Amino acid sequence: MRKKNKYIKLRKFTIVILLLIIGFGAYVEIVNRNSVNMTTRQKISKAVYPLLMWFSGKSKGKSSPVAHYTISPPVSFYSLKDSANDGTVFDFESLRGKKVMLVNTASNCGYTGQYDDLQKLSEQYKGKLVVIGFPANDFKEQEKGNDEEIAAFCKINFGVTFPLMKKSSVIKGTGQNKVFEWLTDARLNGWSDKQPSWNFCKYIVNEEGKLTNYFNAATEPLGKEIEEAVNH
Repeated sequence: MRKKNKYIKLRKFTIVILLLIIGFGAYVEIVNRNSVNMTTRQKISKAVYPLLMWFSGKSKGKSSPVAHYTISPPVSFYSLKDSANDGTVFDFESLRGKKVMLVNTASNCGYTGQYDDLQKLSEQYKGKLVVIGFPANDFKEQEKGNDEEIAAFCKINFGVTFPLMKKSSVIKGTGQNKVFEWLTDARLNGWSDKQPSWNFCKYIVNEEGKLTNYFNAATEPLGKEIEEAVNH
C-alpha cells in the first residue's frame, strides 16, 4: 500500500510539473506573438523580464544609483566620437545642450526587455534626452550577433529608433570602447571609476557634458530614480 501511495504521489507531482511547463510555454508564446526571428532563449528572456524586474525591485539596495552633479570633466565629453551601428561617425559634439543616457546592451540577457522601456523613455523625453545603446558581448557572451543582426533585432522586436553604436567592448582592457573608457575613468570624467556590472547599466551625462549618474542593470528605465535624474 505504501509503495502504491508513493507511486500515486510521484505521478501527481509529474503531472503538475508537466502542466507548469506547458503553461509556461503557452505564456512565452503569447508574450512573443509579435516577435520576429527570436531564438528560444530570447523569447524566454522577454517573457521572464517582468518577473526579473519585480524581483529586482524587492532588492532595492542592488539598484541604488551613484550620483555626482558638480565635477567638470578634465576631458570634454564632447570631444568623443564613436562609430554608429551603420558605420557612420557619431560626433558627441552634436549632443551639447541635451542630457544623454549611455547603456551597454545585449540581445540575450534577462534584462533585454529594457530595450522596450528605453525606447519609451527616449520618446517621452524627446528633445531633452538622447538614449544611446552600446551593444557588447562582455557578460556571459550574451550579444553574439553582428551589427546588422543587432539593429534588425532591436527595431523589429522592440521598435528601437534611438542610436545604436557598433558592437564593442565596454569593460576595462585592451580594446575598450573609448566612450566607456571616459565613463569609467575618473582621470577623464572627473570623479567616477564605476564599471558596468552587467548588461544594461546606465550612465547619464547632463546638458553641460558632466557625468552625473550611474545606475546598474536592475534600475528600471521608466522608474522613479531615472525620472529624477533626467529632470534634475
